[in-house]
Amino acid sequence: MIAGMYEQDFIAYMIFGLILNFSFSIFFGVYLSKNIGMQEMIESKGNKEQSFLVSVSLFIPFAKMLITLYRVTILQLYFLNKGYSHKEFWVYMTTSRA
Repeated sequence: MIAGMYEQDFIAYMIFGLILNFSFSIFFGVYLSKNIGMQEMIESKGNKEQSFLVSVSLFIPFAKMLITLYRVTILQLYFLNKGYSHKEFWVYMTTSRA
């Protein structure tokens, strides 16, 4: 048993979480590219690497989905509600701050 459920159930939850994450990530990417523009996104993309915890979160059911929802929350609450643009969010998410 893993986390109180059988292995088959755990794998099913993990696969369902990944499917939800990929579909939501695709919709979020389409939304950003519609508001920023694909060429502008390519030109303004930084060189930030994903953290190790984000990579490991693929193996925890729905963790990657929660990370995507966290990014959407940052976009809405911090950027759009304060008058920043979608492009400034994109630069923030793709650029290292060190």
